Order: sequence, then structure tokens, then C-alpha cells
Amino acid sequence: VQLQASGGGSVQPGGSLTLSCQVSGVGVGDNAKGWFRQRPGREREPVACVDSADGAAYVADAMKGRFTVSADNANNMIYLQMNNLKLEDTAIYSCAAKGICLTDMMGRLFDYRGRGTLVTVSS
Repeated sequence: VQLQASGGGSVQPGGSLTLSCQVSGVGVGDNAKGWFRQRPGREREPVACVDSADGAAYVADAMKGRFTVSADNANNMIYLQMNNLKLEDTAIYSCAAKGICLTDMMGRLFDYRGRGTLVTVSS
């Protein structure tokens, strides 16, 4: 199983970035995929997830309205569109596969997680 995240970078507050994650080795439609982040000095936290099996999607409250998660099942990709980025969004973002994703919660334990991509928001 491999998960390769890309798309991180530096952006000013209010800016946008789109993260992509290529997933290989796990089924396309039979499991949930998601994004976690780890901010400096803090524990890893769930960001967003999508379940291809039933279309359920979740975005953490702190990011709701700014972040959008989506999946491209044909290519086994998952995306995280991040708008109106804030200083506190600076973190390493990593993608994960095979976990729990419901419309009102995202499990913290996913079976597979890839290396992250750094997002830096600074003025």
C-alpha cells in the first residue's frame, strides 16, 4: 500500500492550495480515505475524509466552509481543496486510507497513512 501526497507549499493568509494524494494497493470503492494534519507542537488531528462506498464526507469543524474533500475513484485519488488559509493551518498534511468516515465524524485510526506534505501559511 502506498499513499503519496503532494501539493503543499507556502501561501499567504487568505490564499488557497489543493493537496492531492495518489493511493495504490487498496480498493477504490470499499474504504474511506482522508487527510490528517500535524501542526507544530501539537498532536495529529483529523481534517477531512470521504467514503467512496456511500459518498459520506466529513470536514472538521475548524476547517468547515474553507476545506473541501473529494475523491476521484477512477484514478484512486483523493484531494483536499483548502481556501482562505489561516496561519494556524500551517502543518504537515498526510493522507490515509481504510478507516471510519461518517458525515459527522472521522476516525483517528486509519490502517494506512502516507508521508505528509508541508503547508506553510505566513505573511
